[in-house]
Amino acid sequence: MFQSLSSLVPNAADLLSLEVEKLAGVLLAHLNSYEGLSGNSVYHRGRFNLGNFIGSMKPTGYMSKPEYGDKQPEVTHAIMEAWAWLESEAFLVRDPEQGADWYFLSRRAQRLKTHEDFDAYRKASLLPRGQLHPLIASEVYPAFLRGKYDTAIFEAFREVEVVVREAGKFGPNNYGPDLMRAAFRPADKKGQAVTPGPLTDTQLPAAEQEAMANLFAGAIGLYKKPA
Repeated sequence: MFQSLSSLVPNAADLLSLEVEKLAGVLLAHLNSYEGLSGNSVYHRGRFNLGNFIGSMKPTGYMSKPEYGDKQPEVTHAIMEAWAWLESEAFLVRDPEQGADWYFLSRRAQRLKTHEDFDAYRKASLLPRGQLHPLIASEVYPAFLRGKYDTAIFEAFREVEVVVREAGKFGPNNYGPDLMRAAFRPADKKGQAVTPGPLTDTQLPAAEQEAMANLFAGAIGLYKKPA
């Protein structure tokens, strides 16, 4: 079903207040709504005329007057910014069989039918799953995609705590910053040799051993809590 820009964002002031990435999501929903979308086709077999689509590339019978009245020139400029963003992210791709101003929606773009789909994609792109440890990814990624960032952070640090406890052979009553300081206890404390923690890298200088313990204890103490 065709969705005009004004049906997605009725007020010009609201549209102009959107950051380019948010407006790109609105524009993509608009482009995806054209009838006849299939395969790589968008409108008239997948081609969009960049210079004319604001004014003339509309379904037959659709109103030709400006959607946003006297704000239309500003809106058009903002939409062109969003178009450029979509092109830079490979959502809009030049059609090599046509002139320089003809584009089609990429396969990825066609999968994002709604503004909500686009927002979910943007959230996912903020934290590439491939960069996460598999254990943390499986536990926290769903919460992250739902926008539950506090839950995702808490779950991630809880997994760190569990792994440290298991690797250091600590009991269930060991947790939090105290667990981390015990696990990464430096082999030297104020010039006196002490028994290092089971996870301490004794090849590191004493100052760096202390820093590692502080890093883990500080991170768990600050982030492994609902707040």
